[in-house]
Amino acid sequence: MASQFGISEGELVEMSSVLTSRVVSDVVAQVQGMLQQTTSVTLNIAVTGESGSGKSSFINAFRGVSDDEPEAAETGVTETTRDIRAYSHPSARNVLLWDLPGIGTPSFQPKTYLEDVGLLNYDFFIIVSSGRFQECHSALAKHIMQAQKKFYFIRNKVDQDLEAITRRRNRSNLSDDNVLGQLRSDCENNLRIGQVEQPQVFLISCFHPQRYDFPALQMTLLQELEGHKRHVLLLSLPNLSKTVIQSKKEALSQALWKTAMGASLSSVGSGATFHAIVPKLMDTLKTYQQTFCIDSQSLQRLADITGISFQELQKEVTSSYGRELTSQTLECSLSQVASGQNLLATQLESRIPILGSVVAGGISFVASYYLLTTALKELSEDGERVMQKAILNTYS
Repeated sequence: MASQFGISEGELVEMSSVLTSRVVSDVVAQVQGMLQQTTSVTLNIAVTGESGSGKSSFINAFRGVSDDEPEAAETGVTETTRDIRAYSHPSARNVLLWDLPGIGTPSFQPKTYLEDVGLLNYDFFIIVSSGRFQECHSALAKHIMQAQKKFYFIRNKVDQDLEAITRRRNRSNLSDDNVLGQLRSDCENNLRIGQVEQPQVFLISCFHPQRYDFPALQMTLLQELEGHKRHVLLLSLPNLSKTVIQSKKEALSQALWKTAMGASLSSVGSGATFHAIVPKLMDTLKTYQQTFCIDSQSLQRLADITGISFQELQKEVTSSYGRELTSQTLECSLSQVASGQNLLATQLESRIPILGSVVAGGISFVASYYLLTTALKELSEDGERVMQKAILNTYS
């Protein structure tokens, strides 16, 4: 019935079954509650490792910020973390990466260390290493597992390892793949010796996050997290692959009818229906821009990291929702969509009683839903173009 606007029969069934009340205030509160469930949780990620392994650089790369930004974790060749410190994501404040004090000193004791840093406060651990595998790595991993917490082992600075091998290439027949394979096997074997049966090892360079295993780490974390915590992590991730961008689009699509419903019902009591819902839609579209890393701040961060100018990156943002987002143009777009859709609105009102009790409720929902669906598609495509531009220029 409403397939021309992407409203599936399943969504219609869900809407009609969930929104049973005919009292607008009750429905608005119900919809807002459903939306807040996906954003009210906090994800706590603990990052630990020996001094100089690149913990802080990893935290910055994971959040998509450069080391010299004001919000960046402090980096250096010596241990810069003596106290526990939390770093929130620039556009997702409920994603926290905790920079823990370094391990590997003679006085390091895994059990007391984990107690001191508050083991149970974190959803999972990232152990960052560089150079030779150390006994402290397997000891820490073992105690984390005994506490029934997950950990992921990061072998950082693999670009430096490959460069060192290249300088000795005339004395070695090893290819880059051979070198990386040996590094991975060494980490996995040592973790197994430390009684970790199925170690998860990722080879990365924080200065080249698009290379090596950084994208694979992203996808592994998403696969192993569940529910709302998976959602908040997904929307905070830097765009390192097309898969991540498509996953973001799918996640936002699942909440789209709720967002459109909340916007359409916000016009209650207003004579200018579309004018009243524009602010809520503007907030949603700005969030979409941040999610796909095409807002001005995200583009500037990417420019700082890659060396590509802000203007060159901005050229890849071609959609009107990415570049020409104003209240006036948004209201005009809503009016254009609504024109001639009275029949569809009437059909929706027959399925969803609450819409029939609000002036222009059905047509407001149709216009909002279609606009958000179109914007989501176009903004995700903008994000893909920006990502491709960054990758091609960085590695060409």
